[in-house]
Amino acid sequence: MRALIVDDDFYCRSYLQEILHPYGYCDVAVNGDEAIYAFRRALSEGKPYDLICMDLVMPEIDGHNALREIRDIEQDMGVAENDGVKVIITTVLEDNVDTHNAFFLGGATSYLVKPIDENVLLGELRKLGLIDQAA
Repeated sequence: MRALIVDDDFYCRSYLQEILHPYGYCDVAVNGDEAIYAFRRALSEGKPYDLICMDLVMPEIDGHNALREIRDIEQDMGVAENDGVKVIITTVLEDNVDTHNAFFLGGATSYLVKPIDENVLLGELRKLGLIDQAA
């Protein structure tokens, strides 16, 4: 698995990287602008991400706008909708509007509220088929 962790908080990035590292390669970005750049570069190099864990509230470009841009890039590069990157929104926001926007306007795959529980995250990865059921 190849993952991109996008969060402006150092602790959150480090914690997610610690959880995901045993299951694959992890890159990090501190805002939506860096995420878009990393995603476009990985896709154009033929090494697309399987997973993006993205915070919603970040400087520069927030998670909502970054996710929409990532989905636009996939469309422009001919990635089939079912083959797109799995995106787990990780945020402290428990707002129904944010949940709705992330799923229906941005194309998020899943939504987890911080603080992230390791077992819950790994359960999501299993459901998405990104790690083995035994892991």
